[in-house]
Amino acid sequence: MNLWGGRFDKEPNAAIAAFTHSLPFDQRMAQQDVRGSIAHCRMLGHTGIISAEEAAQIEAGLREIAAELPDAGVLTGAEDIHSWVESRLREKVGPVSGKLHTARSRNDQVATDARLYLRDAADGLAGQLRDLQRALLDHAAEHGETVLPGLTHMQHAQPVVLAHHLLAYFWMLQRDRGRLADWRRRANVLPLGAGALAGSPYPVDRAFVARELGFDGVGENSLDNVSDRDFAVELGAVLAIVALHLSRLAEEVVLWNTREFGYMELDDSVATGSSIMPQKKNPDLAELVRGKSGRVFGNLQSLLTTMKGLPLAYNSDMQEDKERIFDSVDTVAGCLGSMTILFRSCRFRADRMLAGTHGDFSTATDLADFLAQRGIPFREAHEVVGRVVKWCETNDRVLESLSGADLQEFHPDFAHAPADITSVRASVRARKSPGGTAPDEVRRQLAVAEVAWEL
Repeated sequence: MNLWGGRFDKEPNAAIAAFTHSLPFDQRMAQQDVRGSIAHCRMLGHTGIISAEEAAQIEAGLREIAAELPDAGVLTGAEDIHSWVESRLREKVGPVSGKLHTARSRNDQVATDARLYLRDAADGLAGQLRDLQRALLDHAAEHGETVLPGLTHMQHAQPVVLAHHLLAYFWMLQRDRGRLADWRRRANVLPLGAGALAGSPYPVDRAFVARELGFDGVGENSLDNVSDRDFAVELGAVLAIVALHLSRLAEEVVLWNTREFGYMELDDSVATGSSIMPQKKNPDLAELVRGKSGRVFGNLQSLLTTMKGLPLAYNSDMQEDKERIFDSVDTVAGCLGSMTILFRSCRFRADRMLAGTHGDFSTATDLADFLAQRGIPFREAHEVVGRVVKWCETNDRVLESLSGADLQEFHPDFAHAPADITSVRASVRARKSPGGTAPDEVRRQLAVAEVAWEL
């Protein structure tokens, strides 16, 4: 069933129809289309555009369709989800179904359906972000004093505690939740009532429909209402950032599961083996999360490219927005769910992390800081400790092995240094500035994170 055709003498070419029809991918918006149609139907009855009896009859048919949809399977036989619902409605209530489309166009209808669908999807993704955050928080609570090498340029830099490292990802995901919430506020505006592009000659009550569907308000400009796809592009950008954060976290998982690191052990249920090498236990899940970020980035670029040259108002190019944003939603949802399972079941190797700090010179800055705190200009202290490191490398020594007498050979003020000045645990305890890695400060941060997670 097409929603048009009166001025055409020929049926659509079958190949062209297959090329242009969107039902194969927009049918996922079926429930949202029915919800929007029910709200529109109520408004038509409320304003007297159609009779109360007609509105009640149409709404009853729509509710039957909504009840059937979970068992309907793959939908066929229509150009798009809007025509499918209208065709099914006609089967149920007869010709009166044709009055449902009074005072609306598919242009404002599809914009409404898409906002409803993506709003629901974003709420689900926000919940999944929260689930992954919970898994990270639970590990952080257990590892407030587990020391590991902190890296810059993939080189050992300064020691940190594992809780601090995991909380860094918690805050990334917290900002992602914030971006979704911000997106929701901007996207939660009703397009329905804009008509094809110029508004409606009927006495429509757009505010009534907005309240029915949980929108915060109505769009101010009918041209903008039907041609705007900012909400899809912006959500695509938000999801690209989520995918970026997940990819970075996945890379840590890949690295930490190598024998060279050995900081983490994956549960067998989230790992895979090799078809030829019996010993292998591969972090395929994390690798796929890392790889799938590329398709989410590509979807955003596709959305931007689709929209960049379109004049007002609606153009069929906009049909291309759905497959791209739907794919990003699906991909990010799959990645979030998988990473949550991974982190709920993994185990961290505190012994390997601590062993990784041995002989890595990651407390060299503590030596320089000690001299600076005694009034030595930091640049001079930096140069002194650089000579200490060079001497150790030349003489096959590690910082931890140096005595106070050894250090005094490089600067007399080291005579006043505490005995544990080269200890990684002393190093992390000293980093007690707000946001630092000192265990006490991390415990404070963890409490703040728990409050943020609850919001």
